[in-house]
Amino acid sequence: MTLELPETFTYEKKGRIALMTINRPKALNAFTGEMLKAMDAAFDDFNEDPDLWVAVMTGAGDKAFCAGMDLKDALPAIAEGDMMGYEDPAKRPFYHIYKPIIAAVNGLCIAGGLEFLQGTDMRIASDKAIFGLGEVKWGVVPAGGTHIRLPQQIPWAVAMEMVLAGDNITAERAYQIGLVNKIVPADQVLPEAMALAERICQNGPLAVRTAKEIMVRSLNNEPGFVLEKTMADRVFRSEDAKEGPRAFAEKRKPVYTGK
Repeated sequence: MTLELPETFTYEKKGRIALMTINRPKALNAFTGEMLKAMDAAFDDFNEDPDLWVAVMTGAGDKAFCAGMDLKDALPAIAEGDMMGYEDPAKRPFYHIYKPIIAAVNGLCIAGGLEFLQGTDMRIASDKAIFGLGEVKWGVVPAGGTHIRLPQQIPWAVAMEMVLAGDNITAERAYQIGLVNKIVPADQVLPEAMALAERICQNGPLAVRTAKEIMVRSLNNEPGFVLEKTMADRVFRSEDAKEGPRAFAEKRKPVYTGK
């Protein structure tokens, strides 16, 4: 399927990897309503394409990953009742996607940008990256999943400070608290993220997706051990589960099909 997307959000298929780029660098990659809908359409396509196994999301330029919602476009529309595809109160960025998503953060990652980041699974950051949730400074709250996701991902006291004080933190601090996996020079952010995606693509895709799904769903208070046993059975009955040990015994690289 060919999607008609605006120039401000691009979607490229590079082998098994989907590369998503927020492409509005002059506006610090702030999202408009049109861009938000384009992102949802692109990720839905990624989710449904059996030939795509990992997504990498980044921002164009070197100044910002994403500065959140455009104050002149998206926020006024939301205030007037246009939820731009988020009418379901349970919906949050990437909440239904169990394929891995890697963020390549190359500058400002603040407000809604940091909420998108919380919906990703692994994060590579530039040494110049900045992270923050300043919504309370403007009398509002970060309602894109932060109140639930952030305390799951970093220590409680640190999450509370980030949300209630609203101050930005550096890439080094983000690494210290476990918000990002790795810090690299700016010109290495996307190559490092793509290399991580390639490593994941060497593994059984059904196993990778199932492992993520179990972890995500158990965080949402589904019965953890029952969920793990039930879903693990699906993997162990798969063709990939036969191919992995067979390849090991034959001393060759496994050829996974995702079946």
